[in-house]
Amino acid sequence: MQKKRILFLGETYRADAITWMNGLKEFGDFEIVTWELQTRSTGVSRLKRLAELAKSFITIKSIARKFNPDMVIAERTTSYGFLAALSGIKPIAIAQQGITDLWPENSPLYPFKKIIQSYAFKKANLIHAWGPVMATHMQNSQVDMDKVMVLPKGINLNFFEYQNSNNESIIKAIVTRSLLPEYKHDIILRAFTILNKKNIPFELTIVGDGIMQKSLKLLSKELKIEDKVTFTGIINNHCLPKLLQLSNLYISMPTTEGVSASLFEAMACGSFPIVTDLPGNRSWIKQKENGILVESENIEKLADGIIWAFQNSEIRQKAVLENRKFIEQNASYSINMKKIADEYHKLISRKIN
Repeated sequence: MQKKRILFLGETYRADAITWMNGLKEFGDFEIVTWELQTRSTGVSRLKRLAELAKSFITIKSIARKFNPDMVIAERTTSYGFLAALSGIKPIAIAQQGITDLWPENSPLYPFKKIIQSYAFKKANLIHAWGPVMATHMQNSQVDMDKVMVLPKGINLNFFEYQNSNNESIIKAIVTRSLLPEYKHDIILRAFTILNKKNIPFELTIVGDGIMQKSLKLLSKELKIEDKVTFTGIINNHCLPKLLQLSNLYISMPTTEGVSASLFEAMACGSFPIVTDLPGNRSWIKQKENGILVESENIEKLADGIIWAFQNSEIRQKAVLENRKFIEQNASYSINMKKIADEYHKLISRKIN
């Protein structure tokens, strides 16, 4: 029997996209061909990207004739999702990647984005909300919720295994977000400076790379905590679970958040989460029960949260066990991607029949 074919519209270098496609191949036995814009939506390239977007319709039609896909899937409702809706391929599954995908709110293109998002929602046969916060936006946008699948892609629980850190004498914190301005690593470093002044012992590990690496290293020296902060740079992905298992606190302070696979990974491995108080994180974290929620860019509150988590080890120990159970029940890659793949097969079967 010939494999069912999927045309994927989206940025294939992104971890989310890789997880999505790999899961469909593994649990749905799909053949996938991809297409993406060659220009990024930042800086001087934005106009060039819009021009490319305008003529991409013809390119996608050409690919569809050659590949003859059984369905099309796309990430982001305001770009690739819109292209999927225009492609003429049925069925269509689109995924909202952010809380709304209508970003930035002060953009002159905001009204236009709302129009094309509404069109994509209307034309799609299945709409992915990777978390409840995304489903809320869809409901507020008058989307037919019968088409919405609220389910994260999940993480590989055989890879991100649970191992509770036994070191209670020192804070061993980890940050696994890219070193980009939006992830506010500077706020985290300044919070740990408060701990340092209070002579609270800690080790902070910052994993990954990004344009902020050099300035963050300089900042750690200025704050006189460089001997307690390790910048790993890019690491082999197989090393990440061990680093999470050795850390008793996971910290992430972005100013916006949809569904964070990094948070799921930390919860799976037994690292107690301290994250920004945002709707996306509130879907998974209850204050001082299974984690700490800190208002955005509040250095003092972050320091207080770190200290509280360290001092309340009994609550923390109970929380990490509950977090592992929660991830097993709600964010298992093998279970969730099988459900998604099965749903795609049903959509294709309905089209054929």
